[in-house]
Amino acid sequence: MSLVLDSAAQDLLFREARTANSFSDEPVTEEQVQAIYDLVKFGPTAFNQTPLRITLVRSPEARERLVKHMAEGNAAKTAAAPLVAILSADNEFHEELPQLLPHFPQAKDLFFAERPVREQSALLNAALQAAYFIVGVRAAGLAAGPMTGADFAGIQKEFLDADHTPLMVVNIGKPGEDAAFARSPRLAFDEVVTTV
Repeated sequence: MSLVLDSAAQDLLFREARTANSFSDEPVTEEQVQAIYDLVKFGPTAFNQTPLRITLVRSPEARERLVKHMAEGNAAKTAAAPLVAILSADNEFHEELPQLLPHFPQAKDLFFAERPVREQSALLNAALQAAYFIVGVRAAGLAAGPMTGADFAGIQKEFLDADHTPLMVVNIGKPGEDAAFARSPRLAFDEVVTTV
C-alpha cells in the first residue's frame, strides 16, 4: 500500500463513510465542533485565506427558520439532525490577509482590491475548506449530510448578510438506523487521470 494513513483511518474518512440521511438523538457538542475546526483549519488554501464561515444552527427557533428554506427532500432531515451548519464564503476575507499572510501583507490590496476577484477566490477556497470540514466531521466519528438543495437567497437573507455567500447546509451527528444509501459507483483511475 502506498498510503501512510492506516487502513482504519482510510475507512473512517473515505471508504466506509457515507452521507447521512438520518441521525441518532446523540447531541453534537461545542467541544466536538471546536476539535473539528482546530483540525481542518490547517487545510491548504490560496494565500492562506480563510473565507469559510460556519453558522451553527442550534436553537429550535433558528432551526425552524432554516427548515423553511430547505428543499422538500431535505427539510425533514434538517429538522431532525442533532446539529446543522450553514457553510458560507466571506467575500471580505481579504481584510484578514495581513494577519494570515504576515510575510506578504500587501497581497490584500495587490490581488484582492476588487470585489469580483474576491468573490471568485472566496467561493473556490471556502469550497475547499468545506470539503476539509466534512472530512473533519468524519474524523470526529460523526457523519455529515451536506446539501445544496435549498433556497440560498432566503438563507442568506435570514442568517447572513450581503458579504457572505451561502455554499451548503450540513447536517451533523451520529448516524441513525439505515442512515445511508448503498455506495454509488465512482469513476476509475483511468477515467479521471491523464498523464502528459
